[in-house]
Amino acid sequence: MSKKHQKVLSAIFSDHLSSNIHWKEIESLLVHLGAEFREGSGASLVTIINGIEFTMHRSHHNTTMSKKSLHQLRKFLESVNVRNNKSH
Repeated sequence: MSKKHQKVLSAIFSDHLSSNIHWKEIESLLVHLGAEFREGSGASLVTIINGIEFTMHRSHHNTTMSKKSLHQLRKFLESVNVRNNKSH
C-alpha cells in the first residue's frame, strides 16, 4: 500500500475524524482495495468490495467527505475486513 493510501486509511480510522479528506483520495484508496463502483440515484455512488455494497453520498457543494459519512465508511471497511493496521 502506498504511503498516500495508508495516510487516507489512517485518517478514516482515526479517533479524531478529519473533515479534510477529499473524495478523490477516498475513491483512489477504495480502488486500491479492489472496490467496484456503480452510480446510484442522484449523487450517490455504490461501492462494492467482496460482494458487500455500501452507498456513499457525494455532495455537489463539497470536495471532502463529511465526518458522518467517514464514520459510515469506516464501519463498511471494517465489515469487509479492512483495518488500519493491515497492508493490502
